[in-house]
Amino acid sequence: MDLRQMKYFLALAQELHFGRAAARLNMAQPPLTRQIRGLEDALGTPLFLRTAKGVELTAAGQALLDEVPNILSLTQRARERTQLAGQGLIGQLDVGIFGSGVLDVIPRLLAAFHRARPEVRIELHNLTKAEQLQALRERRITIGFNRLVPPEPGLGVLAVLQEKLVVGLPETHPLCVRQEIALRDLDGEPMIVYPNAPLPGLAQEVASAFHREGIRLNVVQAVEDVLTCVALVAGGFGACITTQSATSLRLPGVEYRPLRSRHLRDIELSCLYRTDDTSPVLAAFLDVVRAFADAQCHADPPSHQPR
Repeated sequence: MDLRQMKYFLALAQELHFGRAAARLNMAQPPLTRQIRGLEDALGTPLFLRTAKGVELTAAGQALLDEVPNILSLTQRARERTQLAGQGLIGQLDVGIFGSGVLDVIPRLLAAFHRARPEVRIELHNLTKAEQLQALRERRITIGFNRLVPPEPGLGVLAVLQEKLVVGLPETHPLCVRQEIALRDLDGEPMIVYPNAPLPGLAQEVASAFHREGIRLNVVQAVEDVLTCVALVAGGFGACITTQSATSLRLPGVEYRPLRSRHLRDIELSCLYRTDDTSPVLAAFLDVVRAFADAQCHADPPSHQPR
């Protein structure tokens, strides 16, 4: 029994007349008769009783009629969902996120994608850089967001934006009177750095910039995430260098100032994905990321800070 035979059967069961059913199906009556006989032969039981006025359903025919509309409806639903999945309009997007990335840019990207494809389920996974890379290798996430991503075969890295860096200071710190902070102003100052992780990150970039400018980095705390870092700044433990998005953490007791440095100006936020992933959902999300990145390039030309 195939779908075509089920459609023929349903038309005849509803019309109870071969001529009317054939007209409804836009076909001649003899082929319809042959199809119904073939269906009865395949099932091994009569489905219709022939009468002078047309046909009547047998008990077997009534049992089949009770099922066929549901089968056809499920078949149509399966066809439609298959087409939607092929267009990336349904499915699931598993996203690896991290600390400061969720404070501004990533939510905007996810919101834009959700508006365009509301039927795609978005699952967020809070992972470190090393965990994101492993989750991508194991196909547990579709895409990740992070900074300073090391090159790896099979890994695609798409730049989202270059984010400016700022200095977070306790509000009572003498440097708060300045409009911007030079890196040299932080020579020997108590500093809180993050993330304290095995793979290179912002903490390593800060350490490298201090070294290249010949000034002393006085690390009093190394922490895992931006929220802990800014909270310690608010508590007066020291200053920090963080991203512009972190300024949305308006904790009492913290002031932010632009950073001026020859070697530490901004830091790239990237999205990571498997280059062999042919998922239409991933392709659609990358289109959103590329559109966002292009808009950022046109809206925010690179700044040229004095050396």
